[in-house]
Amino acid sequence: MAGWKRRQLYADRAAAGAALAAGLRAYAGRPDVVVLGLPRGGVPVAAAVADWLDVPLDVLVVRKLGLPRHPEVAMGAVGDAAGSVEVVRNPEVLQRAQVTDDEFDRVLATEVAELHRRSDLYRGIRSALPLQGRAVLVVDDGLATGATMRVAVHVIRRQQPARLVVVAPVGPPDVCAALAGEVDELVCPWQPRDFTAVGAAYQVFGQTSNDEVRRLLSAHAR
Repeated sequence: MAGWKRRQLYADRAAAGAALAAGLRAYAGRPDVVVLGLPRGGVPVAAAVADWLDVPLDVLVVRKLGLPRHPEVAMGAVGDAAGSVEVVRNPEVLQRAQVTDDEFDRVLATEVAELHRRSDLYRGIRSALPLQGRAVLVVDDGLATGATMRVAVHVIRRQQPARLVVVAPVGPPDVCAALAGEVDELVCPWQPRDFTAVGAAYQVFGQTSNDEVRRLLSAHAR
C-alpha cells in the first residue's frame, strides 16, 4: 500500500470532483461543454466538476448485456445518450457463445426497459442534453477494470461529440493507458502501481443513493 500512502486521500466524492476541476480549467464556462456522470457513484464527482467549471450536468446510464446462460459475461452493452439508445456488441463473445439473434434481442429488450426506467428515475421529465458537436467530459468516481467507462465511451462516440474526455480521480496505470488511446483526453491524476480498489482512494466512500443522484441532477438543471 506504499503507493497509496504517499498521497493524501480524497475526503469524499465531492472533494475528488473539486480536485479534478483544477486540471480542467480549459473547459470552464464554455457553452459547448457538458459533463456526464456515470451513476451512481460518478454523479457526485461529476456534479462537483460541473459546479467548478460552471457547465451543464447530465447523467449517462449504461447497462451490460450479459450472456443468456452466463449473465456475468458481457456480450455487449446498451446506453442512453442524448435520449437515443445506443447498442454496443462484443462480436468475439457473441461468436464464441453462439448467441442467436432471438436470444440477444430478449436480453436487449430487458436491459433497454431497465435503461429507460433508470433514466426516467434520475432525470424525471427533463430531456437528455445533446452531445453532438460538444466537448463531453464523462466522469466516474474511479476506474477499476475500466469496462463501464469503455462502454460509455462507445455510446458517446456514436453521438458525434467534438471532443471526448474521460475524467476519474483514480485508476490503475494500465487501465488508464488503454482508455487514453480511445479518447481525446484522459484526466486521471492518481494512478498508483499497487492499485487495489477505487474506495481505497477515499476517506469516505459510502454508497450513492438514487435520491442523491436525483437531487444533484435537479440542482444542476438548466
